[in-house]
Amino acid sequence: MFHGGGMGGPHHHPGGGGHFDSDEVLGKVYDSRVIARLPKYLKPVMGKVGIGAGGMLIRTLATLALPFLVGVATDYIVQGNLEGLNTTVIFLAVVAVAMWGGQYLESLYLAFAGQSIIYRMRTEMFEHLHRLSLSFFDTNKVGKLMSRVQNDVQQVQELVTQGMLAMITSVLTLIGIAAIMIATNTRLALITLVVVPVMAILIFVWQKYARRAFIRVRQAIATVNSQLQEDVSGVRVVQSLSREEENLGQFNEVNRAHLDANVSAVKLEALMMPMVQILTGVSFAIVIIVGGFQVLDGVMTVGVLVAFLLYVQRFFEPVLELSMQYTELQRAMASGARIFELLDVEPEIQDKPDAVELPPVKGEIIFKDVNFGYEPDNDVLHDINLSIKPGETVALVGQTGSGKSSLVSLTARFYEVEKGRVTVDGYDIQSVTQQSLREQIGIVPQDPILFSGTIEENIKYGKLDASRDEVIEVAKTVGANNFISRLEKGYDTQVGQRGVSLSAGQRQLICLARAILADPRILILDEATSNVDTNTERIMQRALRKLTGGRTCLTIAHRLSTVTGADRIIVLEQGRIVEEGSHKELLAKQGIYYKMFQTLSSPGLAA
Repeated sequence: MFHGGGMGGPHHHPGGGGHFDSDEVLGKVYDSRVIARLPKYLKPVMGKVGIGAGGMLIRTLATLALPFLVGVATDYIVQGNLEGLNTTVIFLAVVAVAMWGGQYLESLYLAFAGQSIIYRMRTEMFEHLHRLSLSFFDTNKVGKLMSRVQNDVQQVQELVTQGMLAMITSVLTLIGIAAIMIATNTRLALITLVVVPVMAILIFVWQKYARRAFIRVRQAIATVNSQLQEDVSGVRVVQSLSREEENLGQFNEVNRAHLDANVSAVKLEALMMPMVQILTGVSFAIVIIVGGFQVLDGVMTVGVLVAFLLYVQRFFEPVLELSMQYTELQRAMASGARIFELLDVEPEIQDKPDAVELPPVKGEIIFKDVNFGYEPDNDVLHDINLSIKPGETVALVGQTGSGKSSLVSLTARFYEVEKGRVTVDGYDIQSVTQQSLREQIGIVPQDPILFSGTIEENIKYGKLDASRDEVIEVAKTVGANNFISRLEKGYDTQVGQRGVSLSAGQRQLICLARAILADPRILILDEATSNVDTNTERIMQRALRKLTGGRTCLTIAHRLSTVTGADRIIVLEQGRIVEEGSHKELLAKQGIYYKMFQTLSSPGLAA
């Protein structure tokens, strides 16, 4: 069973779907590729969206009816018609209740639909990310991917459940107000609406500057998130090297850029509102002057004049909303494009259509003429031929970058060989399902990765049906039970995110217990003892000698003292096997391994 963190190795690979750093792009106003994919998420909540849209329509109609009723009431007041005024007041109350009811339906059902869409989309993205190959994560930052799952999904949800409907509502409101004004007093309406082309020109110019400002904001927040994720993830290194002040300076720089970008955007937004108010004031003045003369001439009543003023006031609100929604629509389209771009990335490593389930294995591993590289024309492994017998313990040693981690990564098929083949018990690993292969491989990584939860939950991570007795037994076997029992809550102790409440050695022992509990036939130790103290190392070595019996074990080590008991030691240099044999045999050859051992055994250099 595959458990633990990723393997080592370079962090560049040509595959995996490329980079996702297009945060600076605003999308098209209408992107057919995005729109075509949305019904899948809308379909389960169309009923809720329909009710919400109905509520929005009711609210819009009520908004259009209010000025008219206020105008009618004004005329009844001027005429002294109390009966008519009472009737109009009742209608006003009904319209107010309808507006409230429409707003309630709109808010409730669109919010419910929106959250359902977020749930479905994020779940799909989470599942998809877990199916992608490691090469994809080698070339894409975690912070960027989190932005896709969080920010972009939120943006698309707002577009689907509110943005598009809000734009439709604004357009209907504009058409409705213009139609009512023209039907009521055509001459006054046409004179009043003469300011609309001026507003259109101002919005067009404003949009060009606003677009750049919003792009800057998007770029800035993406940089802030990336810097934050990187520094928080590496906080131990930051503190160990006393880099707090330097990193604070770097973060302050990107945070200041984000502040400046937002200030620029806010200035532009603040500029838009006074422009609308000025044009509204101009329209008011036109209505009062022209309409006032019509009232004095008896052409129009006071009530119609009041209604006109209220319609003019409401006319520019949807204009302003449309100008704001225009940029939001572009942003949402870009978010949708990025989401679907990510969802369309195919895992570089996929099961073949005719892939079979790998039966329980004995643990024979054979590398036949294997070549592999993370980048084109830059192989890190060359002509690897290696046969490992079932139950054999094989150690891989060599300088950093010699290909040790790459070799074991190929064993678990985290990457695909470019030439040659890797077989397990005679099965080409490309001909079997990935799950059936990795279920029989246990990995203890150099960097012990634990997950939020209890110690017991972490040990059971790969075998959820294990009993407490099984957990305790395996913890005793690896030497972890003593320190776990001393904890206040024992196996129910919360380890914290990434296991920060435990020491590196304790985390490593739990990772070892986690791998062993699944009873894998193949065990991979990726420098599993490199981060532990001498005492913990002795405990782990005793446990490993007991546990590797009957299992095929591949172990990577820089401390050569930890591999002297291996059945066979493979020496790698620049991606090639240059020596192999037992510890005694390699010392007798007095070759590369002998020199490495002598160097690391020298006073002051012993590993």
